[in-house]
Amino acid sequence: MDPTKISATVNQQTWLAPIEKALEALSDKTIGAAPVIVSNFLHGTWLGHPLHAAITDVPVGAWSVTATFDLVELLSGTEDLRFAADAAANLGLVAALGAAASGLCDWSKAGKRARRIGALHALLNISSALCYAVSCWQRNRENRAPALAAGFTGYGLLLAGTFLGGHLSYAESIGIDHAQRDGGPKDWTTVLGEGELAEFEPRRVEAGKVSVLLVKKGTQIFAIGEKCAHLGGPLSKGELDGTSVQCPWHGSRFSLEDGRVLEGPAVYSQPCFAVRVQNGEIQVRSAGDLSD
Repeated sequence: MDPTKISATVNQQTWLAPIEKALEALSDKTIGAAPVIVSNFLHGTWLGHPLHAAITDVPVGAWSVTATFDLVELLSGTEDLRFAADAAANLGLVAALGAAASGLCDWSKAGKRARRIGALHALLNISSALCYAVSCWQRNRENRAPALAAGFTGYGLLLAGTFLGGHLSYAESIGIDHAQRDGGPKDWTTVLGEGELAEFEPRRVEAGKVSVLLVKKGTQIFAIGEKCAHLGGPLSKGELDGTSVQCPWHGSRFSLEDGRVLEGPAVYSQPCFAVRVQNGEIQVRSAGDLSD
């Protein structure tokens, strides 16, 4: 199936617009009103990896176990796996709360085209979780037939939501590293005259096959990847604060000294470059062997 057709088809669904607005309002009132440390945690800035992608494995795995054991019970009539199936259903429901929170946090900082796909992804997953909530309730009441029916319905919705989650990652590039980590010069390469770089003015230059951000502070010159690791925003148009720069697109903030993430939604650090001034020219090269 052509990924571009999936994106185009979903984005044509105008009935999803109210869901987008509802998610945006929810995000503003919860994550948007919380301290930065909360959004950093939910994005996975502390982990160096998107938290949502990691935590979704728990409900998907748990409910896959539930569906498998429920199917065995349905086909064989055995009750031996009931306890395990019910426990997995409850575990998945608890984990779904964390997945929903981290997903909402990531969605709030996604690009425009991905937001509608993310809204449908959220709708499917919320519907799946509601089905499993009903299933768990019926399991506790020993109403096995409706419990299994709700569980299988929820699992079908989960598979559809998971498919769109994969589409967001691999077709829409949500949650992947957008920084340019390959193609930088291995040898010292002149990128700018020393006199052309004004103090405290971010400057984009090209070095090899990558864009580099240069910032001068006093006698020191910093050089990090110019393309934001979050969604590829132009850091040269960002705002400087001491020895950090903030992306103008979604607010990710990085250290100019070592490229580390100081504030999300980015979870990946920026690549750093060695920099020197030689004969009045600013030269850079990929940070690696700095022996000469």
